[in-house]
Amino acid sequence: MAARPLHRHRKRCLGATVAGGHMGGAGHTVLVVDDDDSLRLLCRVNLELEGYRVLEAPTVETAQELLRGESVDVVLLDVHVGSGDGFKVLGEISDERVALFTGSFEVDEQRSAQVDAVLRKPFTLTDLSETVGRLAAG
Repeated sequence: MAARPLHRHRKRCLGATVAGGHMGGAGHTVLVVDDDDSLRLLCRVNLELEGYRVLEAPTVETAQELLRGESVDVVLLDVHVGSGDGFKVLGEISDERVALFTGSFEVDEQRSAQVDAVLRKPFTLTDLSETVGRLAAG
């Protein structure tokens, strides 16, 4: 019995986890700012399956550099990025829509007014897909 290529199997399995498996992200770029490698990978793989171009930033400084040099539509931003403050990235953001990742941080009213959405950790892939889709649509 011939083995199936891994990439076909992997894509089918991952695609099934994405809300509806649609390709609604075509033409949009998402920047994922988080120091957790596995979370960035999870976001990248699932958003790329939906057609988004995904950039990753493990530090505040990397995020700031990418925002200066790239055209980004949506920023997924962790409150705590390593030893840095994720809110420092907000100073580099002009037209991009922002969703804040938070697990243990209560987002106060003033700070939540600076972002377009809040994704509470742990979140589902459906939450990720719907939030990014809504923000990318404007």
